[in-house]
Amino acid sequence: MMTTTLFDFHPVTTSRLGSVDLENPAFGSVFSDHQFRMDFADGQWSGGVIEPYGDMSLSPAAMALHYGQAIFEGMKAFRQPDGGVALFRPADNIARFNKSAERLCMPTIDEGRFLSALTELVKADRGWVPHGEGSSLYIRPFMFASEAHVGVRPSESYRFIIFTCPVGTYYKGNVKVKVETFFTRAAPGGTGYAKAAGNYAASLKPTALAREQGFDQILWTDAVEHKYIEESGTMNVMFVLDGKLVSPSLGDTVLSGVTRDSVLKIAASQGMEIEERKVPVAELKAAAESGALTEAFGVGTAATMTAIEAIGFPAETVPLGDPNGWEVMPKLAKTLDDLRRGKGEDPFGWRVVI
Repeated sequence: MMTTTLFDFHPVTTSRLGSVDLENPAFGSVFSDHQFRMDFADGQWSGGVIEPYGDMSLSPAAMALHYGQAIFEGMKAFRQPDGGVALFRPADNIARFNKSAERLCMPTIDEGRFLSALTELVKADRGWVPHGEGSSLYIRPFMFASEAHVGVRPSESYRFIIFTCPVGTYYKGNVKVKVETFFTRAAPGGTGYAKAAGNYAASLKPTALAREQGFDQILWTDAVEHKYIEESGTMNVMFVLDGKLVSPSLGDTVLSGVTRDSVLKIAASQGMEIEERKVPVAELKAAAESGALTEAFGVGTAATMTAIEAIGFPAETVPLGDPNGWEVMPKLAKTLDDLRRGKGEDPFGWRVVI
């Protein structure tokens, strides 16, 4: 056993890194050597340990399996020009994780302790951070109710784990999205603003139906009237309307994306006019048909920035033209990528070098 700055460290005896193709990593299928684990019981968190990544034993009565107390985050580490590694805005993801925990009646984690665990884990597996264009080390912190008990109440014990995996791009090209006017992702007063596992489970069937119709993802609308755009599948969404960068406003039904916030701040720094507001489906359809809608794209940690090449409205599907000729998204995407990969100055102070 070794000791890191704050946590016990049980390193693997033999790394699997030599058997992995880091030049072309599939998304979410290959996992790094180690994980961080910490358990909550009797009202407090244990010390925490970095250990070999692997399966775990779980009671069939674990409350997460029955009542859905499970949350997660997604963030990335990036290879830098000097060969080093940097995290991107980890404090924002940690704050959102704790906000999700509070909504699901789960214990929060001290932000400094969380960041130390994250940093030490990435240090241990820094060799797993790919060098290739568009690739990174995806980081998945998650927490679930581990108490063995059948009965509807908050669990009294929880497990917190962080694991990592080298990844390439999430989407292999542009996407077509369908405006969803029947199924609902999140309702006012619900858990839409939290990264709760159940939110994603509820999206699987409508997304599968959309794919049967030739679309890649859903463009979710509000639960009350289905008149306003909210977000898109695994991404927040943005539109270039009449030369302005427009993003649906946040609320308790929309996830507050770190990438979304980054893109908006970058756009503002570049002098672009920005609007965060309700975006009516009718307005978006009219703008797509008239040509006032010149670009549409999703933004997220996994997806980064993904062009939307067509939008399926209830009556028709409207193409948006060739994204290769767009101007706004490529400029924003390059600036964001340069910031994450240490190519130039970081005026926002977003990079955390490990």
